[in-house]
Amino acid sequence: MNAVYLAQDPTLADFGRDPWWLVLGKIVFAFVVAVLATLLGVWFERRVVGRMAVRPGPNQAGPFGLLQTLADGLKLAFKEDILPRTADKVVFFFAPVISVVCAVTALSVIPFGPMVSIFGHRTPLQVTDVPVAVLVVLAFSSLAVYGIVLGGWASGSTYPLLGGLRSAAQLVSYEVAMGLSVVAVFMTAGTMSTSGIVAAQGDGTRLSIGGFEVPAPGWYALLLLPSFIIFFIAIVGETNRAPFDLPEAESELVAGFQTEYSSLKFALFMLSEYVAMVTMSAFTVTLFLGGWHAPWPITSIWAGANSGWWPMLWFFAKVVMLVFVFVWLRGTLPRLRYDQFMRFGWKVLLPINLVWILVLAGLRSIEDWDSRGKLIAVGIPAGLLLLATLLWPSRKKHPKPTVQEQVNSRPHGSFPLPPMDLQVPPSPRTRRVVAEREPANIAAGPDSREV
Repeated sequence: MNAVYLAQDPTLADFGRDPWWLVLGKIVFAFVVAVLATLLGVWFERRVVGRMAVRPGPNQAGPFGLLQTLADGLKLAFKEDILPRTADKVVFFFAPVISVVCAVTALSVIPFGPMVSIFGHRTPLQVTDVPVAVLVVLAFSSLAVYGIVLGGWASGSTYPLLGGLRSAAQLVSYEVAMGLSVVAVFMTAGTMSTSGIVAAQGDGTRLSIGGFEVPAPGWYALLLLPSFIIFFIAIVGETNRAPFDLPEAESELVAGFQTEYSSLKFALFMLSEYVAMVTMSAFTVTLFLGGWHAPWPITSIWAGANSGWWPMLWFFAKVVMLVFVFVWLRGTLPRLRYDQFMRFGWKVLLPINLVWILVLAGLRSIEDWDSRGKLIAVGIPAGLLLLATLLWPSRKKHPKPTVQEQVNSRPHGSFPLPPMDLQVPPSPRTRRVVAEREPANIAAGPDSREV
């Protein structure tokens, strides 16, 4: 009976009953996860990128170089803390704190596992949960940009200000796409609670095709594949990670919003970036990858894979896998140009997401129909779409004007152009210069001789 209870998914009724020491322990655990995620995340990224670039990476300080990140943190702590003369001292100090607090607090509603027994108390492996827990994570991810914007503005310098403004525009662009991706999860799971979404993915889905019940995976990454892809692209843009690290592009803005920061304040910005990466990876696991539930091959072999403390192992394994994808993108893709980045968010991700939600809403509305009605409702629009795609007239390419036509179409008063045939006419001074350089023709006398 106890083992069966421990394998159950927590509900909203299971929260708010823990003693104070257990609540404090969960908060400390979430904070320790955030700090260790930064220490190990920096080491992991440097090792993986070094491997991709055929370099060893950090391998001297400690076993496998694990103490290198700790040494870098101590070095940052003892470096000189420089405060620009034109900076707003109060805002300059609190800006990195805002980013760190928002990134760490979002972990409070992430479920790390099912119901467990801690010193005789049955409690879920989650700090807290609310009916709108997903909106809490989205709210904290939106508030984190205030730290970047205020840090850029309070520095009193041009490049940090431009980096902060870029971050604000980037957040607005990709927050919309990320929110619409989560809407598909709400429609499928029927709840905004993170523990409820994980519970909805625990059992496989059965689809009715042609009167037969066909088993389907329960992970929303497969059932809602377009939403999963768009959501992951959006969180890469939200966390300012490559190839979307435009707010701190060193080739354009020196170091962006953190140019004027040093010592512990710079370390806090670095901490917030890696904590946000781990938090968003955990959020993606919760929404789309089944949360703490073990993958399919393990559950089919081992019945107790989702009971006790084992689910925490599956959860963190999935998080590490997504962090690897973050690092993989950094070591593979070049940084996008800013106009390309914004155009991709507004003109590609947003329309695709809207069309996908419209299609998903239509599929949800015909769930109770019979098989013949479903086939007609899906087949007719699909056929019309295929027919329109095949018969859509192709756009005729306009002939490219010649160089001379382009020159003739230039407005009056334009700047002069060089010759189009690449042949430069001789200068009017050429004859005079050549004449000046010619030797004088003096008739040779009888006494003249060649020297």
